[in-house]
Amino acid sequence: MALKLLLGGEPADVEILARRPGLVVAVDGRPHQVALLRDPDGRQALSIDGRRIDFVSAADGNRRFLRLGGRVFEVGLVDPRDAAAGGAASGDEIRAPMPGSVVSSNKAAGDPVSRGETILTIESMKLQTALTAPRDGVVDSLLKGVGETFDKDEVVARLRPSEAGEGGN
Repeated sequence: MALKLLLGGEPADVEILARRPGLVVAVDGRPHQVALLRDPDGRQALSIDGRRIDFVSAADGNRRFLRLGGRVFEVGLVDPRDAAAGGAASGDEIRAPMPGSVVSSNKAAGDPVSRGETILTIESMKLQTALTAPRDGVVDSLLKGVGETFDKDEVVARLRPSEAGEGGN
């Protein structure tokens, strides 16, 4: 099971590699053995690769704050609509989350889009995924057409802000 989390404001790929006999997670590709430890007095700690790290957590809506080993981290799930954009800071690039090919194009250059609207549908290992607009705007260019292949993290489309009189955005 793979997740994209914001750890301290930076996106990180977190994948559960094994649950038994013990939990093994990969953070940005680096595997770690993790176990939750509970003291009789109610304190909590994690064992990460055999090293004990005490922690305290608090929630604020969809965000969670963790104090681990004297440092505070903000943790949150990345919105899948943002993840489809590959985490581009400007929100102008839509990147492929995995290698594959374009199955269909739902928009063309010049078309207005709203956040979350499908721009391209891709296929990788027989799994189809919709690549959506990370924000409102206009499709500036489609860099891959139906049937064309691409690599992981390759830019497949670009957006630009809408100008007065363009679409309804």
